Amino acid sequence: MAEQSDNTTHFGFQTVPEAAKADRVRGVFGSVARRYDIMNDVMSAGVHRVWKDAMMDWLAPRTDQRLLDVAGGTGDIAFRFLKRAGQAKVTVLDLTAEMLEAGKNRAVTERMDGQLQWVVGDAMALPFEDNFFDVYTISFGIRNVTRPQEALNEAFRVLRPGGRLMVLEFSQIPNDMLQWVYDLYSFNVIPLMGKIIADDQASYQYLVESIRKFPDQDSFLYMLHKAGFENAKYRNLSMGVACLHSGWKI
Repeated sequence: MAEQSDNTTHFGFQTVPEAAKADRVRGVFGSVARRYDIMNDVMSAGVHRVWKDAMMDWLAPRTDQRLLDVAGGTGDIAFRFLKRAGQAKVTVLDLTAEMLEAGKNRAVTERMDGQLQWVVGDAMALPFEDNFFDVYTISFGIRNVTRPQEALNEAFRVLRPGGRLMVLEFSQIPNDMLQWVYDLYSFNVIPLMGKIIADDQASYQYLVESIRKFPDQDSFLYMLHKAGFENAKYRNLSMGVACLHSGWKI
């Protein structure tokens, strides 16, 4: 992946000032927050649920752990974690207040609102002390961060020694023909779904483009090592459509 200059980054296929990206991302997710979970089901035919369950299987949540779920606005990962861990403590951080509101509403419905803390914040500047959390998760969010390496550095900082990072993100299919078919679907169908279901074609066009700009599996694994994580590895899901990366602060 090409290096960005000090002052610009990508927003989908556009080149924008770094200072502008967070506001643009906030605008995208503020626009789609109300229909975000429905769109996830439609776009993936429900497979995103299988991926998130696979994330929990590998993570193996335990009672009394402290989880920080970054970019976790609507609560999908937080709720799954709590259902497996029981009396864990979960903080959900998101850049977009509207996404957190959707998550809070779901928490009331799921009767988990008393076990969750909701924080508006930036993955690159976490408002938490060093060595505090047992687990850090980010699901389909790190590709939207202006400088993903800084987000990984922050994850390392706030995890206690022995703490674990797990990232679920769209990735690259290591087969040119399958990647071509996936691209055909992504660029022609998903933005149209966004227009019909969420009345927002542009946001879903960005989301498709952002996937193509994200580093491949091995490049992202290198970024985990650079942040200081050890025993780092990844597992492809659905032939590489998505990927789980895991690392430990040792």
